[in-house]
Amino acid sequence: MKILVTGFDPFGGESTNPAIEAVKQLPDEISGAHIVKLEIPTVFNRCAEVVRQAIFVEQPDVVLSIGQAGGRAALTPELVAINLNDGRIPDNAGQQPVDQPIQLTGDAAYFTQLPVKAMVSAIQAAGLPSQVSTTAGTYVCNHIMYQVQYLRATAFPTLQAGFMHIPFLPSQVTGRPNTPSLSLADDVRGITAALTAIVAKNT
Repeated sequence: MKILVTGFDPFGGESTNPAIEAVKQLPDEISGAHIVKLEIPTVFNRCAEVVRQAIFVEQPDVVLSIGQAGGRAALTPELVAINLNDGRIPDNAGQQPVDQPIQLTGDAAYFTQLPVKAMVSAIQAAGLPSQVSTTAGTYVCNHIMYQVQYLRATAFPTLQAGFMHIPFLPSQVTGRPNTPSLSLADDVRGITAALTAIVAKNT
């Protein structure tokens, strides 16, 4: 089994993004599954092109994308992606779409194929906060989740795919009083637990 795990680069004026930092530190094998790690740009459409190329090359069974959700206190597997780009801030290429569909021929929404409740249970069993999220937002995180689902619907029918948000790192909240954070080591443990649950579902 092969799992492609993606993480976004820093955005919004931040010097780091826990998503890609955690992805880089994942083990190369989890429960017998080969883990392929990929950094993707926080740029509408371009991120989808990078992931699409990686899917063609690697032929993974599963794609799990990781993104930062500043302000959240838990690791949150996403249940659904919606067909909407609406950027509260510009992406790293300066694009800030407003109320635009991601794919004109795509469904209004796509649900993940990943076992989000089992992922939450596994993360909690590792001693970390986790809950299922029913909104991935309308920024680049939702965009990549939707785009991979659209690729699945149109070109890769056997693919399983989903998205998980993780909190800020402690270093990112030094000037943000009362904002939750999670250490990089805990991010890695949580993502590893989630991936273990995904593998278990497929064995």
